[in-house]
Amino acid sequence: MTWMSLVGKGLFSGAVIVAASEIAKRSAAFGALVVSLPLTSIMAMLVLYQDTQDTAQIADFAEGILWLVLPSLVLFVVLPSMLRRGYGFEIAMAAGILATIAAYAIGIWAAQSYGHVS
Repeated sequence: MTWMSLVGKGLFSGAVIVAASEIAKRSAAFGALVVSLPLTSIMAMLVLYQDTQDTAQIADFAEGILWLVLPSLVLFVVLPSMLRRGYGFEIAMAAGILATIAAYAIGIWAAQSYGHVS
């Protein structure tokens, strides 16, 4: 992978974050839509396929993403719930991150035990 490719990916990723945060200032729903699009997953699968040409590896990767999307949702349940109950942002974010880490541990175990993810 060339430096230009890495710089391009970094610029694209940064542009998505900036766009989402600017759009969210005007509309939370549309900002959330930009972030919820699986752009990173699509880009990663395209690069992985380009590098390996291994469709079985792409299938495993995509299934792994599916198994781990569910635990990632824990943050989006815990954070707003705590903020609406009056907790400070830092405490709510820390609790959301810790709960998400625990959910990821369970998700990885489930993906390896029940899925086709190594």
